[in-house]
Amino acid sequence: MTDLNKGNAMNGHEFEDAGRMAVRTSVNTVIANVLLSAFKLYAGIYAHSAAMVSDAVHSVSDVFSTVIVIIGIRAAGRDADEGHQYGHERFESVAAILLAVMLAAAGCAIGYGGILKLYGASTGQIATPGVMALAAAITSILVKEAMYRYALGASKRANSGAMRADAWHHRSDALSSVGSLMGIFGARMGYPALDPAASVVICCFILKAAVEIFVDAIRKMTDEACGPDTIGKIEEIIMEQDGVLGLDALQTRRFGERIYVDVEIRADADATLALSHEIADRVHDAIEAGIPSVKHCMVHVNPAKRDNIA
Repeated sequence: MTDLNKGNAMNGHEFEDAGRMAVRTSVNTVIANVLLSAFKLYAGIYAHSAAMVSDAVHSVSDVFSTVIVIIGIRAAGRDADEGHQYGHERFESVAAILLAVMLAAAGCAIGYGGILKLYGASTGQIATPGVMALAAAITSILVKEAMYRYALGASKRANSGAMRADAWHHRSDALSSVGSLMGIFGARMGYPALDPAASVVICCFILKAAVEIFVDAIRKMTDEACGPDTIGKIEEIIMEQDGVLGLDALQTRRFGERIYVDVEIRADADATLALSHEIADRVHDAIEAGIPSVKHCMVHVNPAKRDNIA
């Protein structure tokens, strides 16, 4: 029997380029968010809109979360070293967890502020928001939806979970701006409590996004196996290789955005060691070529008589 235990030789420049693209995308979204946050904060204060001020706080949290994503992506892209011999990919999941915590904290602050404003509305101590708040809400919806699509597209090309989480952060901001728009419009129509009520609704959207990001990151930190589609594709690739008489075992685990694979195949017991190694090498290379997200693949060969194959 023989073992073949190698890393993915495809990783180098391809993933460095993906990391650079991810950082460039994140920097662009930071610049856009800073400008948008400043405009929304000014509009919220000037137009006396609690919902728009809350929306601006949400956008400010986007800036900090994107900075965390940039740091996580750069850390995850570092080569393996003596202290981290399997690489640094999990730093990206750490970044996503920090992002989720920050997002939840911002959501709770917004919800608390909305509840206080609702109390003020019940006692008649609340101003009707101005037209500028409406304009800011519409602008925010359009800009944040565009940022969501931009970041999501980049996350797919870079295969980055942290970027994907940040993209959904932009989408949650767009949804919160929809809530702001409805609340501000309702307040201007004579229902002032709708403006702070929108802040509470925004809080719920933010907390939902935070929980989803947190759960996804934790799953990637705990060696979760790949889904059935990926498992099925790996099995198909293995059985297509010449010299493979059967598949005895297949184990996978997620390592950040990458995949580790352990395989036990059957090969002719009478084959030479060199031929068995060649079969294992062929299986290894085929798996990594067919599924680029595989970082590390170990192939173990068990001897089997051809006339005893089930």
